[in-house]
Amino acid sequence: MVVSDVAGSQSRYDAVLVGAGIMSATLAALLHELDPELSLLMVERLQAPGLESSAAENNAGTGHAANCELNYTPLQPDGSVATAKALAINTAFERSLEFWASLTEKGKLLPQQFLHLVPHISVVFGDADLAFLHQRFQQLSALPAFASMQWSTDVAELAEWMPLVMEGRANAESVAATCIKRGTDVDFGLLTGAYVKSLQASGALELSCGCEVVHLHRLGKHQWNLDLKHSSGSRSVQTPFVFLGAGGGALPLLQRSGIPEAAAYAGFPVSGQWLVCSEPGLTARHHAKVYGKAKVGAPPMSVPHLDSRWIDGCRSLLFGPYAGFSSKFLKQGSRLDLLRSVRRSNFRSMLEVGFKNFDLVTYLLSELQQSEKDRFETLKQFLPNAQLNDWKLSVAGQRVQIIKRTAEGGRLQMGTEVVSAQDGSLAALLGASPGASTAVTVMLEVLQRCWSERMASESWQQRLRKLLPSYGHDPNSEPLLLTQMRIRSNKLLNFT
Repeated sequence: MVVSDVAGSQSRYDAVLVGAGIMSATLAALLHELDPELSLLMVERLQAPGLESSAAENNAGTGHAANCELNYTPLQPDGSVATAKALAINTAFERSLEFWASLTEKGKLLPQQFLHLVPHISVVFGDADLAFLHQRFQQLSALPAFASMQWSTDVAELAEWMPLVMEGRANAESVAATCIKRGTDVDFGLLTGAYVKSLQASGALELSCGCEVVHLHRLGKHQWNLDLKHSSGSRSVQTPFVFLGAGGGALPLLQRSGIPEAAAYAGFPVSGQWLVCSEPGLTARHHAKVYGKAKVGAPPMSVPHLDSRWIDGCRSLLFGPYAGFSSKFLKQGSRLDLLRSVRRSNFRSMLEVGFKNFDLVTYLLSELQQSEKDRFETLKQFLPNAQLNDWKLSVAGQRVQIIKRTAEGGRLQMGTEVVSAQDGSLAALLGASPGASTAVTVMLEVLQRCWSERMASESWQQRLRKLLPSYGHDPNSEPLLLTQMRIRSNKLLNFT
């Protein structure tokens, strides 16, 4: 139960989650399912949940399952592709589907509000990239997780899969694609709101919007004090567990916590833009998420893709991303965020990453110099018949890539990483894609690190197995289990 006195006095919660995005909301939902008696506080600096990186207009909305994202299967020196990352991401997304299916069965989610079935397609042009894609197809389709993947170089079939991509394309151009029909578009903002609404209705979660953490410090072992500032005043709260799930805002808070583990990290912010089309005649004809291949020397974040999107019930097309640079760590952040994050402990790592990743610096500079005409020409490489008047530019959310100090020097890391205090009393999530899609798996990692005794208890183990029937097993080594997971999720989530 929440213990609270008069305004301005201290309150105590079993867990305080900073940031009301998809990560904090997923962790709150898991904690509540495992122990409905836990009292949870969620603190959000904006006026509602899911308005930063989780908002539909701030991300691609792809349910990342490694079906079509070519950067998850890099080419190896021997001509093969690496598949381990693709398998891990696919399993993580299946776990997310499994969790959503269980909450749907309990009447706590309505999947039709945030989840849409849409094919995932990889497309390449030119003989060299065709050879790469075919190698990828041969290796992945031999694995149970990707057994339904289709391959085609047939112009007529490709026109059925992605008519807008094929229209107006020169007949002499070499084109190949793979397709997995069981792909998804996810509105993570709506999903975040659904989690929070259900938790508030249960009485387990207190949501405090328009509220910032101005200071956090230890009171003792497994005890934290957070000073909160709200438009109506200030207060302090105490808790044995803090989760920093504030997107780009997590790194500054992690640094302020003073835990030794924070010293190894820095961040590199990257901004993004999309071209968006809402023309009904076009949105109705394209029904897929089509991912291409990044140019030679370009970073993984530059992979071009054309997506069917559902935002607030309305269909649109999204093309991008066009990357850029902003020193902000959040879309609604401060231009001083990057400067304020520099410490003596991470400055050298940041310099080393800059020298080692000159291709990234060059790419960002070229993106910053792009004109409207340049962006449109990139779109036309995907859609030869595109008309400029059908598309408008939209600013996406900020992403902060991880810079980590290692024995080999500073390293730029893609993806997400959990950083936790040695005693498990605080955890932070750093990084970006495919974060939201793998939220359930990542939050289970947080629980294993920070709630290890409770996670090992028989009561929590039983609840986990009911919530996630595949928990404790590897679907990649148990094909029958993978099939059972998908049948169950398909049925409960109404994948037809």
